[in-house]
Amino acid sequence: MASDVNGQLLGITGFIAAAGALGTAAYGLVDASKAFRGGISNAGFGDIRAAITPLIGGVGPGSPRVFGKQDVLATLRAGWLNGMAKADQKAVAKSLIRMGITPDNAQRLADETGVDAATLRTVAQKIRDGTPLQENEVSVLGRFDAIVSAVLDEAYERADQRYRNCCKAAALGVSIVLGIAGAGVIYAASGPYWLLEGALVGLISTPLAPVAKDLSTALNAAVKAVGVVKR
Repeated sequence: MASDVNGQLLGITGFIAAAGALGTAAYGLVDASKAFRGGISNAGFGDIRAAITPLIGGVGPGSPRVFGKQDVLATLRAGWLNGMAKADQKAVAKSLIRMGITPDNAQRLADETGVDAATLRTVAQKIRDGTPLQENEVSVLGRFDAIVSAVLDEAYERADQRYRNCCKAAALGVSIVLGIAGAGVIYAASGPYWLLEGALVGLISTPLAPVAKDLSTALNAAVKAVGVVKR
């Protein structure tokens, strides 16, 4: 009886370990896609771009030649693809947005953030001239910064969530393909259900990968505990 239980335990823990290894391999392949123009790392940046584009300079004759809209987006994208700390990314984005305030775009930025346009225009001019700000102007600039910070917080949290979900979905697809391929190599000649079996193994491998080791250890401990109680 004990030998049967041990045999079943070995079979279950072996399956868990194999499924976990398959899920880990799938995550590894998805991560390797980053070598090709950023791969899966591009997921989520669209949320950042959509949120930030209204707050940075446009294109055309009035846009900066040295560091305009496309350069700002390229800088932010580089930080996102490289996995820079989220707080640092938001700090860079906020600095670039603040740097891009000019008397010409103050009206548009005021419309986007709900601050007083005339005061923001004056603030932009004084910053360029190096003139000290008055108390009400500091208040308007602080309100502008607070709104920008809230927009950035939302954008980066949504982007991070989208990135994680895309990674999981991509890894799930890869693990299903690998599971079907493995089942085809081993069981193709043994019956008609190998395709479904391989897909099911791949389906559970991705969520199982992070906890496979702990699950095997817990299962072994549970079986040992039950064995002690029976004695």
